[in-house]
Amino acid sequence: MKWNESASSLLREHYYFGTHKSGLPIYVFPKRMTGTYAILSAKYGSLDHRYRLLGQERDVEIPDGVAHFLEHKLFENEDGSDSFRQFTALGADANAYTTYNRTAYLFSCTEHFSECLAELLNFVFHPYFTDATVKKEQGIIAEEIRMYEDSPWDRADRNLLRAMYQVHPVRKNILGSEASLATITPELLYECHRVFYHPSNMALVVCGDVEREEVAAVADRILADVPRAKQFVRVTEREPDDVGTSCVRTQMQVAKPLFCIGFKDIFVPRDADARLRRDAAMSLLGEMLFSRAEPFYNGLFEEGLLTSSYGFGYSCTDSFGYFGISGEAADPEQIQTRLYEYLDTVRKNGLPEESFLRCRHVLYADEVKAYDSTEEIADRLLCAVFDGVELFSYPSLLQDVTMEELYALMEEIFDPARATLSVIEPFSNEQDERSE
Repeated sequence: MKWNESASSLLREHYYFGTHKSGLPIYVFPKRMTGTYAILSAKYGSLDHRYRLLGQERDVEIPDGVAHFLEHKLFENEDGSDSFRQFTALGADANAYTTYNRTAYLFSCTEHFSECLAELLNFVFHPYFTDATVKKEQGIIAEEIRMYEDSPWDRADRNLLRAMYQVHPVRKNILGSEASLATITPELLYECHRVFYHPSNMALVVCGDVEREEVAAVADRILADVPRAKQFVRVTEREPDDVGTSCVRTQMQVAKPLFCIGFKDIFVPRDADARLRRDAAMSLLGEMLFSRAEPFYNGLFEEGLLTSSYGFGYSCTDSFGYFGISGEAADPEQIQTRLYEYLDTVRKNGLPEESFLRCRHVLYADEVKAYDSTEEIADRLLCAVFDGVELFSYPSLLQDVTMEELYALMEEIFDPARATLSVIEPFSNEQDERSE
């Protein structure tokens, strides 16, 4: 296969990329380290709940949780073997995960790389499902759903998205529901695999002390006979600008209330490069406003209003975005009020130049440090590939962001009219007594 090269003189790093004859994009990032990390991913996640085959008039509706269900089932092979055990026998660690917009299968190894890569490509591209194995997995994933429902932090985050968004599929649980699991059949899994798991809708990223010709040779052997891709378009609904609900509460067994405050971003750019720049700017703005070194957290912590359980961050895809702040506090509404007061003060007085320079330096250092890990490199490269941007452009973007951009983002993102508060509060004493 023909290889191209992308290089960064700033980072002194490079990688090779090309498209295999099967249609699979392959990226090889050479790195002389003790281990090698490979990740094979499909552009298929929980947001893909509806599609239309080209030439067809009707949309195809996918039950919630199918992408995650496929992730679980692909490790079981027709000959009765389990690919997890195969990787263990080769001395490798394997795993998989499903997100809103992708499903990924990965391994890390220090030897037997070609055998591990062959195993990865084999089980992902050669599915095997039966009624019995599907039924068994329905019970396993139902238990997993209940486990997450019993996690206060997971429930707070899930409630936030369900309240903030009105129709967007980000509202739905990546795992699905027990009701949706019951509708999954082997035939449905095979069809979703044929549509979304064609090599042209996927990408393979390898990082480590490995030659690109070795990767191509394994792909030649395993992907010699790939069926023709099913052409399809994803079908999405338009999400209203307003949040669905400004506040949602749930009672659980917690010692102190937990909260998530989310600001809905209705200005997410469709252009991939513009979206990456927005993400870089929001990372910098978030660090300047809400890191533990800044006045917002420090002041509330010193007053005893916030505990050390605290976090913040911006999440964004090509179809949704939001900024979230989470923590533990006796009075979440007071935190929300103080947050709005803090933002008004910043709008009035401005952001300190020294904070801008320091936070930009922190984020830049984190970015450079990421290139010391094969896993970090591969994961970031995969995200860049699926987002349609150049991996090496991010450090330059951080250096290029201006204070004017940050002030503009503050006005766009931190609008109380598009905010939702999700609270997990303790049961009352009366309810505790009844439960006993």
